[in-house]
Order: sequence, then C-alpha cells, then structure tokens
Amino acid sequence: MITIYSKSYCPYCTKAKTLLSSLEIPYNEVDITNSPEKMTELHEKSGLMTVPQIFVGDKCLGGFTDIEKLHQEGKLLDATKE
Repeated sequence: MITIYSKSYCPYCTKAKTLLSSLEIPYNEVDITNSPEKMTELHEKSGLMTVPQIFVGDKCLGGFTDIEKLHQEGKLLDATKE
C-alpha cells in the first residue's frame, strides 16, 4: 500500500495525489498539517523535511518530482508494487 504524507496547503501534495489517482494507483493519505510531532517522526524515518513523502511499505520513493520522474521513465507502476 502506498502512503502519502501531506499537508493541506501543499501544491506538490495535490499533484502527487492527482498523478497516482490518474494511474488508478490506490493510496492512503496521512495529513500532517497540524501535527509537528508527525513531521518529526517522518523526518526520522526518511531523512526528509518536505512533503509530500510517498512510501511503498517502509520504502520512501521521495516526493512528487521523484514519482513524476519514475512515471516519465515508465517505472512508477513497478515502483509502487510491494
């Protein structure tokens, strides 16, 4: 299962969700807009301080630009399989 950690005002979060939805890739969204403690946990897990952060299981694919690049290379569908 794909998990997207996002914030409500983030345009890249919206773009990531739109891309996954357009490819009919199901995902679970975790909105961390008002959760600084969740952002801290996420930073410890991935090493990143930005959103969105997109995970397949425990593997971080990165953010929107990372999954967009995978999509352009024809690798996103394979990368989203556990």
